[in-house]
Amino acid sequence: MVEIAPSMLGANFGEMKRDAELVAPHSAYLHMDVMDGHFVPNITMGPDLVKSLRGIGKLDVHLMVTDPSNFINDFSDAGADIISVHVEANNPQKAIELIKKQNIKAGIALNPSTPASAIEPFVDSIDMILVMSVEPGYCGQSFNENTIQRVKKYRKKYPEKIIEVDGGVGPGNAAILAEAGANLLVAGSAIFGSPDPIEVILDMKKG
Repeated sequence: MVEIAPSMLGANFGEMKRDAELVAPHSAYLHMDVMDGHFVPNITMGPDLVKSLRGIGKLDVHLMVTDPSNFINDFSDAGADIISVHVEANNPQKAIELIKKQNIKAGIALNPSTPASAIEPFVDSIDMILVMSVEPGYCGQSFNENTIQRVKKYRKKYPEKIIEVDGGVGPGNAAILAEAGANLLVAGSAIFGSPDPIEVILDMKKG
């Protein structure tokens, strides 16, 4: 069964704790999208917001930042259980080493336009591959169908890794992503834009 990590970027920021408490019992992680306004145009959440959800659920922190090494200690202290850094960012290997020093899981993320082979230098050091199915920066984008083939390739080549998919994911493609080999799906708009977020999570987990 595939696991779900609701993207808190899609939640109501004025009721973040309430929304987290609603979905956490049915979810493997709460997915926290951190953007610096430089690596991507948008600016989202910092360590204090992540820390405010500590203890509600496991925290999957996705750093969409230019210099991830500058953020590792802060988000580790905030309670991150996984921290993912982008292969397109500055010095991802240094950031991964810092994550591992904190004794938490490390992920390597890549954008749809980045060659699948770009993660190869880092795979031996990480626990999770985060496959972006949209260009990062904003919630609610359409799913890139090429993601399915990328997931299949990674699952075959790296059978022991967690493979997470983020962007445009929902009940309509959860099953095909799970069949391709994804075992953790991030969904924001599909969950929090629904009148029944729990029903959406349970539906996706059937995949």
